[in-house]
Amino acid sequence: MSHPNPNNSTNNHSNKRSSASHNFPAMKKAKSQAVASSLDNKNGLHHQPPPHHHIHFDTDLASIEEDPNSNHPIPVGSSGVTSNLSRKKATPPQPAKKLVIKLLKAKPTLPTNFEENTWATLKSAISAIFLKQPDPCDLEKLYQAVNDLCLHKMGGSLYQRIEKECEAHISAALQSLVGQSEDLVVFLSLVEKCWQDFCDQMLMIRGIALYLDRTYVKQAPSTRSLWDMGLQLFRKHLALAGEVEHKTVFGLLKMIESERLGEAVDRTLLNHLLKMFTALGIYSESFEKPFLERTSEFYAAEGVKYMQQSDVPDYLKHVEIRLHEEHERCVLYLDANTRKPLVATAERQLLERHISAILDKGFVMLMDGNRIEDLQRGIVMDEEKDKDMVSCLLEFKASLDTIWEESFAKNEAFCNTIKDAFEHLVNFRQNRPAELIAKFLDERLRAGNKGTSEEELEGTLDKVLVLFRFIQGKDVFEAFYKKDLAKRLLLGKTASIDAEKSMISKLKTECGSQFTNKLEGMFKDIELSKEINESFKQSSQARTKLPSGIEMSVHVLTTGYWPTYPPMDVRLPHELNVYQDIFKEFYLSKYSGRRLMWQNSLGHCVLKAEFPKGKKELAVSLFQTVVLMLFNDAQKLSFQDIKDSTSIEDKELRRTLQSLACGKVRVLQKLPKGREVEDDDSFEFNEGFTAPLYRIKVNAIQMKETVEENTSTTERVFQDRQYQVDAAIVRIMKTRKVLSHTLLITELFQQLKFPIKPADLKKRIESLIDREYLERDKNNPQIYNYLA
Repeated sequence: MSHPNPNNSTNNHSNKRSSASHNFPAMKKAKSQAVASSLDNKNGLHHQPPPHHHIHFDTDLASIEEDPNSNHPIPVGSSGVTSNLSRKKATPPQPAKKLVIKLLKAKPTLPTNFEENTWATLKSAISAIFLKQPDPCDLEKLYQAVNDLCLHKMGGSLYQRIEKECEAHISAALQSLVGQSEDLVVFLSLVEKCWQDFCDQMLMIRGIALYLDRTYVKQAPSTRSLWDMGLQLFRKHLALAGEVEHKTVFGLLKMIESERLGEAVDRTLLNHLLKMFTALGIYSESFEKPFLERTSEFYAAEGVKYMQQSDVPDYLKHVEIRLHEEHERCVLYLDANTRKPLVATAERQLLERHISAILDKGFVMLMDGNRIEDLQRGIVMDEEKDKDMVSCLLEFKASLDTIWEESFAKNEAFCNTIKDAFEHLVNFRQNRPAELIAKFLDERLRAGNKGTSEEELEGTLDKVLVLFRFIQGKDVFEAFYKKDLAKRLLLGKTASIDAEKSMISKLKTECGSQFTNKLEGMFKDIELSKEINESFKQSSQARTKLPSGIEMSVHVLTTGYWPTYPPMDVRLPHELNVYQDIFKEFYLSKYSGRRLMWQNSLGHCVLKAEFPKGKKELAVSLFQTVVLMLFNDAQKLSFQDIKDSTSIEDKELRRTLQSLACGKVRVLQKLPKGREVEDDDSFEFNEGFTAPLYRIKVNAIQMKETVEENTSTTERVFQDRQYQVDAAIVRIMKTRKVLSHTLLITELFQQLKFPIKPADLKKRIESLIDREYLERDKNNPQIYNYLA
């Protein structure tokens, strides 16, 4: 495999960073070859002895001599720790002993009818287990009988016989439920008992035939384990006994409906039976589908009934209770994956269908009555709908504007009321809406929105700007917008440079040049980097020293404009190190007094890869590149091998390997399979890799926000706010000299452009007193004096 085009970043002390793109020689899969590995063993190397008819084990006993000046013996001719023993006389050397083991030449013959007789014993035991009868043969003998059959290559026949015997009993057990009790709860209890018996019986049979599972089943990939075989038989005969399955599902639905109507039900019974459906793999189709249909019908009828009988506040309280109940059901007995479609179904029937009626019937009353708690049951407070919050707010605002224009003839007083209410709504959850609006813009401005025209994109930006005006914590928006803009620019993921500049222009009009100064500086760096790259390509260094087969472009970034990136070490391929050194030599000769620091986490590349099924180009991160390049020289590597070879930080390496071996595009194969990367995993070059496209994006993990990124961005905002609060306090006190606590807090609220609690302001005042910027008046501690 090879790589064209990576992108690294560097910081320099004189405030420059750079990010680079490279081209590499073709990365080819290593041919299979014998690999000699040495083991660090204190006792020497171990090897397999040659196949003789007998093997000699020579045991040398080390002699122990006694030091006349010491009470402790000293080992002679052996390596090890001196034992703390004493003896009166030294033991003379003993002759070497030889142990001879001779292999049997003839294979013992099996008794007549060995297989039939052994199976008869096992069949009797299996039958006794299913019939709940005592069996004269103890478990150890049964276990040994299975071992004997497997050792004599009779595992396949034994497996089929066990399957046939189990099927007969499972079929009989399920058929016995046909025509049972008309009382649904009693019937469900019988089904639960049948299932529990089956589980206990299969566990016992699996215990007896454990050796069969561990040998024959493992060697036959298409053969199910005994437990899975039992599940498949139970599922098959439950389907054949259609009345039993239908009656069980009907009974479960009736029980849940009874619970919704206020009756007490056996939740443990529900839990066990639904776990049965999950274990059998029929939960989704056999239960969940009809359950969601019945749920929709139930709440559709209830929504109409309650809307007619209740006022809006009571109806909303009822909806809130119902949603809580459905959530509780998912915790107690429903499968966890049912929660989202279940809650969505309830919300659709209880809320979405009645939105107009709720607004017509109760919105004015709620507003006039200042019913804050009732009004909270809305768009912004539902954390589960954070992904759709901005879209919902835009739709809601558009509907309010339509009402204002068409129904109220653009009445000014009503317009102001809408603005005040909307501002309160948007800022009810501090900071989170600001973050989500920035992320909404990132999605729209990111490459990939090809179905959107320039006019439509511009219209969306204007609409989002309306929401932006209502945000109080604009510094949170700015931090997340800057972080996402940096990734779009450095990774080449922006949909339109014109749209990007248009958005910054709009923000500048709204908030002034100070707000967009750093954002504009980022664009200047990108333009300047293009010029530097062109100049570098024409330089003597580039013409004479660059390694062949690689193309690289570098972004040189001014530290103050861009987000702060933690340095991440990585051991780069030799060609990349050479390229970086040559670029550094060129850059510092042109701009003396600066220091470059490469930001490896921002690098991205295009690798040329040769797979057995065709050549591909892989668009990957620099870390992905470094990992993939290792497979030029090895077919298989352990996690620890890769970690030692690349020096990538542990968590970042796991994320990188996960993207290469566990996503949709699997350039590597992980052994054993699984979603998480563990310490003892190993990775192989995927020889069977194929894809319809020539250029493939391998899980663009650099664009995805990590938890650490989100946390650090938020923390930086809060840290900046502390500096702003401190500066505002000092600025006010420097002007006033003496001020009461109440008046100082009032002025701070007027000056600060973000929401903050009085308690937090008090902490900042205390901090400035400790640092001797302020002092309390000796006669009145509520008065502050400025210390010049």
